Amino acid sequence: MENSPEAAGPDNGPVTPVVRASDADRERVAVALQAAFAEGRLTMPELQERLGAAYAARTEADLAPIVHDLRTYAPQPGESAGAAPTSTRDVGIVAGFQRKGRWIVGRAFNGLAVIGNGEIDLREARFLDGETTIHATAIIGDITVVVPEDAEVHIGGTGIIGGFDHHGEGPGTPGAPRITVTGFVFCGSVHVKRRAVTAESPSRKLERSQRRLERKRQQRVRKQ
Repeated sequence: MENSPEAAGPDNGPVTPVVRASDADRERVAVALQAAFAEGRLTMPELQERLGAAYAARTEADLAPIVHDLRTYAPQPGESAGAAPTSTRDVGIVAGFQRKGRWIVGRAFNGLAVIGNGEIDLREARFLDGETTIHATAIIGDITVVVPEDAEVHIGGTGIIGGFDHHGEGPGTPGAPRITVTGFVFCGSVHVKRRAVTAESPSRKLERSQRRLERKRQQRVRKQ
């Protein structure tokens, strides 16, 4: 039986065992890299290069350099990868609000429009858990929720002299985010619209890169 590989310690001191990286270790680093990309700390080429290195890593020592300059995002034992929602709510009172572009959405997001309008655009958002619930409250106002064309969408809520538009409801494609829209409307409305991204957004590029790397990882696992 072969001995476990070991790394020599400093000054010929005690050796440090080499610890093999698990799939969970690689995934935590991958999520940390994605969070860094979402905050603009990494470019798309850098993200792709580091993701490839993360999934190819054999030991924990191989993983450490990949996030050495992103310590804010480095996962700690028993903790999440460090990513957090960009925002959990937006409010417009006698005014409007707009949440769009590249942002991180958590398990829930609250939008309130009182005598005003609001827009929550999820097309370029990164979903921390692959799904989210949008709690939309419109009082003498309107809220529009823009979702990716391939998303799975469920719509509910309570409306008095107004309500929720269900035209955007429907199933999604495998791997697409799951979005639930609910809340309360009085003298207003909540619209859910499916729209395509005119140009491939960074989040779409990221998703495509993730799927490609995941296929490579699965192929590697099957060969082992």
